[in-house]
Parts: sequence; structure tokens; C-alpha cells
Amino acid sequence: MTKTTDPRLEEITPKNFDAALGIRVRSDQEFAVAPVVKSLAEAYVHSGSAWPRLIMDGDRAVGFLMAFLDIDWHEDGGSVVRSGLWRLNIAAEEQGKGYGRFAVESVAAEIRARGGKDLYVTWHPGEHGPEGFYLGLGFRENGEVVEDETVGVLDLA
Repeated sequence: MTKTTDPRLEEITPKNFDAALGIRVRSDQEFAVAPVVKSLAEAYVHSGSAWPRLIMDGDRAVGFLMAFLDIDWHEDGGSVVRSGLWRLNIAAEEQGKGYGRFAVESVAAEIRARGGKDLYVTWHPGEHGPEGFYLGLGFRENGEVVEDETVGVLDLA
């Protein structure tokens, strides 16, 4: 694994919009994550809870993440409110360099800063899916399945 140099998150702006749209995962991973353009459209529609960010390393756009913050998980008036990682797209040529871990740690820090105690994520099962990555970071399956995706949770306490 090549070490990241100095990754940082940037808000999506007109200046970096095209760089964000240029992030592409490996073709064998496309089943597991929506393209950035769809995420940005969803961020617009869900502007109160979506937290989209471009992952930069120096002047290179290396990935994209989108968190969800304080959403009504069951859409029933707030019986369960959760925050977590909605999307993670690391550019195909940038994978294996620590940017995914950086992204998860960045979302965890944001959720902690807002008083959250858990970070949720969902993933598509499959040979080239991200299950091993998330489990390796300490997420555990919580027994839920949402839209054919496994739900995982990371304790932030």
C-alpha cells in the first residue's frame, strides 16, 4: 500500500465540480456504488442531511464521499435518527493508498463533532464489494438489510 501524502476534504464548488465528476471506481466495483453525478443530485435534493466532499491529495482529486447526517432512518417521524457514510468513491488508480480509510475517519470525526456515537454504512454484498474494507475498519453488521444492502455500524465512543 502506498501511503497518502496529505489528503484533505473540500466542499464541492464550481471550481472542483468537474474533478468530482471525473472520479471513477474500477469497472468491477460499479455495481456497488453510484456515480458521483448521482450523489451530487441526491445531495441537492437532500441538502439538509447530505454532506458531500471531494477527497484531494495535493492538487489531485482522488475520491469522493458523501455522509448523511441526522436522518430519520425509518422515515416515521424520528423514532431512529442516524448518521453515516452514504457514498464512497475512490478513483480506480488511487485505491489501496489509504484514501478510503481517511474518508471513513473524516466522516467519523464530523459525526463525533456533532455529538454522534455511531457511524452507519450500507454495502452491496458481492465478490468485488466493499464488505471486507468496512469490516477491516471495525464496522460490524447489525442484522439489518436495506434495499438489498447490508447495514454496518462503527462505535465511535
